[in-house]
Amino acid sequence: MLPLDGIKVIALEHAIAAPFATRQLADLGARVIKIERPGKGDFARSYDTRARGMSSHFVWTNRSKESLTLDLKSPEGMDVLSKLIEGADVLVQNLAPGAADRMGLGFETLHEIHSELIVCNISGYGPDGPETNRKAYDLLVQAEAGFLSITGTDAKPSKAGISVADIAAGMYAYTNILAALLQRGKTGLGIEINISMLEALAEWIGYPMYYATDGAEPPARAGAAHATIFPYGPFMAGDGKEVMFGLQNDREWAVFCRDILDAPALETDPRFESNQARAANKLDLTAIIMAAFSEWNAEEVIVRLTAAGIANARMNDMAGLWAHPQIRARDRWREVSTPIGPMPALLPPGGIGAEPRMDAIPAMGEHSRAILEELGIDSASIEALSKARII
Repeated sequence: MLPLDGIKVIALEHAIAAPFATRQLADLGARVIKIERPGKGDFARSYDTRARGMSSHFVWTNRSKESLTLDLKSPEGMDVLSKLIEGADVLVQNLAPGAADRMGLGFETLHEIHSELIVCNISGYGPDGPETNRKAYDLLVQAEAGFLSITGTDAKPSKAGISVADIAAGMYAYTNILAALLQRGKTGLGIEINISMLEALAEWIGYPMYYATDGAEPPARAGAAHATIFPYGPFMAGDGKEVMFGLQNDREWAVFCRDILDAPALETDPRFESNQARAANKLDLTAIIMAAFSEWNAEEVIVRLTAAGIANARMNDMAGLWAHPQIRARDRWREVSTPIGPMPALLPPGGIGAEPRMDAIPAMGEHSRAILEELGIDSASIEALSKARII
């Protein structure tokens, strides 16, 4: 038995934030019915074709779900949705601002009829305030939340290489839904959850925000290096490859001077005796580190750092992650079905009890007929809905 066995989730979702949240609910055993537009589906299906002909984003965020195509602009489509909601525990939506309310899917309206239903709304800026109606895509929220101002180099800001605003919102949606299910177990009542991409990412940027308290200078953009701790970032070895390592305290600095640099006197050098001093004199210290590392290749640097107890990492690319020996040693890879054949998939982090659910990635509308039959809709009516392109 999985923790969310018996929980039914209706997902009016597209792109990343909501699908990422509901996929994690599905991982824990929830039945997630994904509503897609007839003929088009979730637009994330067509972002790319890099995952063996499928969209990389869609493959990542949509396993273990059922796909129901449904035209929600039609009365017939809304009738079907109403029947689905009657037996649902959770409704998740990240439609355009205001769309859910216009469709009669606002929390107050639904709560009068389905008092146990949990409604989770995911938006860019929240349900009220001056920005509530603004469209919000991940990169735009990265800019609005100040993320770009601290990411990149002195010469140029950079976006995150992943959809960090979407992921933040998806994670808060997921955890809030779990909390709401626990609360419903005590009160018997569903609640409304409003997740804002801006607020989610702002929470994740708490450290640089506090670093710049009362108008103080924010952390400098430092590329792959840490903005305020030094040395902490990539350094070139003698074979031209980069190694990432970091020192978190003065004890590690002393070990680094003695065991790596073979220069114990540097421990008390006034230029480097504290992290603030090392950060202020990073050019001088970088030259010393590079001179030492030039004697070894990257693997030799890693061996030496590891032996000294200094935290380090290889600068892996995606091929390196696919083949990562630690992930393989911990047996984290599984295989899931897709419309075009099996696809490798990582087990989600953690896990409670039985192995997480790792079911198929659905074809668009794959489960439409079965779901409608389950709702008691007869074959002739289903055929009529299909011919009218309502499903």
